[in-house]
Amino acid sequence: MTTRVSLGITTALVTLGVFCWGAGPASAAAVNAATLDPIEFADSLNVDRVVDHLTALQAIADVNGGNRAIGTPGYLKSADYIEALLKDAGYRTERQAFDAVQQTILKYELSLKGVPYLPPIGVPMSGTTGTGPAGVTATIVRPSDAAGAGCTVADWANIAGRGHIAVVNRGGCSFAEKSLAAGAIDALGLVIINTVNEPILGSLGPQDPAFAPTIGVSLSEGTAIASIGDVPLGFTLDEETIVTPTFNLLAETPTGRDDNTVMAGAHLDSVPEGPGINDNGSGSAVLLETALELATEGELNNQVRFAWWGGEEEGLLGSVHYVQDLVANNPAEIPQIATYLNFDMVGSPNPVMAVYDADQSSFPAPVPVPAGSVATEKLFTDYFAANGQPYLDTAFDGRSDYAPFIIAGIPASGLFTGAEGLKSPAEAAVFGGTAGEPYDPNYHSQGDRVDNINTAILGVSTRASGYVIASLALDTSLINGVLPPDASMPPPPVEPAPAPVPVPAPLPAPAPGPPV
Repeated sequence: MTTRVSLGITTALVTLGVFCWGAGPASAAAVNAATLDPIEFADSLNVDRVVDHLTALQAIADVNGGNRAIGTPGYLKSADYIEALLKDAGYRTERQAFDAVQQTILKYELSLKGVPYLPPIGVPMSGTTGTGPAGVTATIVRPSDAAGAGCTVADWANIAGRGHIAVVNRGGCSFAEKSLAAGAIDALGLVIINTVNEPILGSLGPQDPAFAPTIGVSLSEGTAIASIGDVPLGFTLDEETIVTPTFNLLAETPTGRDDNTVMAGAHLDSVPEGPGINDNGSGSAVLLETALELATEGELNNQVRFAWWGGEEEGLLGSVHYVQDLVANNPAEIPQIATYLNFDMVGSPNPVMAVYDADQSSFPAPVPVPAGSVATEKLFTDYFAANGQPYLDTAFDGRSDYAPFIIAGIPASGLFTGAEGLKSPAEAAVFGGTAGEPYDPNYHSQGDRVDNINTAILGVSTRASGYVIASLALDTSLINGVLPPDASMPPPPVEPAPAPVPVPAPLPAPAPGPPV
């Protein structure tokens, strides 16, 4: 899991009781795929085999520099291990190549008469070029067009000489077009003024050496800068951009209709600081074992596509590339993805069991949640309720690989057992473990090893993922209205879940997470 923010979960519905695995909501299987029963399939998944996969990933990290980060032999060998097992099981596999672009802002500062603005104003745009560590000092210039947008070189016809800092208004064209125009007149930097008193968290897209070093400022900040006249402005934007070739690993079932695909994903990469066995060997291994067992089940109604993402720890790069590639090159496939299931950190040492809050019963989402997400969430929560498994909500805050899917309008949900946030006393009372300690004290460290995995919660995650994936391989009609091939027989009735017992009062909602 990539972003270092607090977990942000609150109690939604916690159903207490005995762990009686084997119970579950009745399956709505189509009659032509009767060999696959989701409840039996979930119970057939063996957590010991999942741990075997984690042990293999640990061994790979141990002999490859202690990690499985993108661009390293550890990542390549992890993909080799998974892909070999998938091919032996009969899957079609693909390595979807992409460049992981990682930009680091080493220093950023605006100053007037040698005195830095404090607090700092403005935000460098993603993909910007830099000034170098020494920075520049120059007078500001404004474009000649009526809107002050500076979209083309012609908008700067009034500029005599070169070597200024360009100041433009937002609007009229893309940020990239403004930066290219400023670069074409040899501007030493570009300041884009927002239309409101909020910072611009903007992107220029892929870095282009023709860009001028570019920042965005709020309306009030920009008004102040535009008013300095001939007083030189100091501008330092030192950045480093590293391009790492890497790939996503994709696998599809050989059966099932390919115009109604169920996707399930987990990021395969670790951080450079450790082997990443919970984050996210756990989700990767659960998906692998589920895929291997599913391959023994014969014909499916709906194709299942498994994804092991690269570059999640650098900013969801693999899943973003996958979705952006669909948008650009195969947009017709987007509505053919019935739903996306995300599994990121599902064996935490001091865990909770959290389901992404598609119905927003606990947390408002930062983007519209696609229709069908609530039904996806309900598959998990109904299964937990029927088995007496406590669970709670975790926010759709853009923190993991579901983010690009929901932005593109694809329904999603999934599981998460906790990262660096601290377990509350109320959570400890329900889930056990230690209050006041992190859900995963080894988060993003060398201690994220197989011997620190909570195998009990890993087993819960494994069976729940198996149940939901098998259910959707048979029938997605409650999510997208697509009926199984032979829907002449009505599905059996869903067994009512046990009545919930009283639970602790909901925890206060956290501060909003990072924008998606």
